[in-house]
Amino acid sequence: MTAHRLGTVALMVALAACGSGGDPDADDRAVPTTTAVASSAMAPPAPTTTVPPGPPVAATTPEDLADQLARAETAIRNPATPAADLPRLGHTQQVATRALAARPEWEPAVYARLPAAVRSTVEAHVMAQRELRALSSSESRELPNWRIVAPPPAPELLEEYKSAEAATGVGWQYLAAIHLVESRMGRIRGDSSAGAQGPMQFIPSTWAAYGGGGDVNSYHDAILAAGRLLKANGAPANMSNALFRYNPSNRYVRAVSAYADQMKADERAYYGYYHWQVYYFDTWLPEGWSK
Repeated sequence: MTAHRLGTVALMVALAACGSGGDPDADDRAVPTTTAVASSAMAPPAPTTTVPPGPPVAATTPEDLADQLARAETAIRNPATPAADLPRLGHTQQVATRALAARPEWEPAVYARLPAAVRSTVEAHVMAQRELRALSSSESRELPNWRIVAPPPAPELLEEYKSAEAATGVGWQYLAAIHLVESRMGRIRGDSSAGAQGPMQFIPSTWAAYGGGGDVNSYHDAILAAGRLLKANGAPANMSNALFRYNPSNRYVRAVSAYADQMKADERAYYGYYHWQVYYFDTWLPEGWSK
């Protein structure tokens, strides 16, 4: 049984993967078509880096983009990075990867300049985001009927993923990756075009089978239900089949697996993904936005 077909929510979340460029100091410039909002802090107050208002902007040359990606990827994975810096770093990682995904002709120069320690991660991100964008080409450009909210704190969500792993045997990284793709860690409140609901995007019939009588809009209940569905379809031994049954698209399977693999290699990758934002095509929908 499939959780749902990839509807508007997951498809439009995928569009956060590709988009516009900027200048080499992307952290210091704002995108003129959007407004900034404060992201949730991940931990108790920590020293912060002063940054201007507005979202980060991707660099405008392959060399500068490579340096921007290297800085963001390295800092996210550094345990010494202040928690208060992670919202900007995660968003920078996202918009820089969007730019590279939209410019395949830049890849040789960017990959040649990237440090070996982050090259495979950037390659995986670009692949995943192109796969997801390819699923969205027929979607309407009209802004969706969503509300964008702040997700629960990152440590709280991480505990939910790990609790579901303990209950079902499904790796927490896959649950986090699905949550990322389906609703940007729960930032999107609104049904998909296929009628899928909640932070993990279940259609009603599948929720009836795996929801355990819980609330489809509850993070705890929905994450646990996703673990049940995946386990019933072969996880953890056959994650590809389980993910395909969650959403019948090989592109979806490859993208979710790529994100999960990064978190398996380094748990701190999660803290970058947690701060990825909601974009509808190239329009940023900040926390607090609604239609």
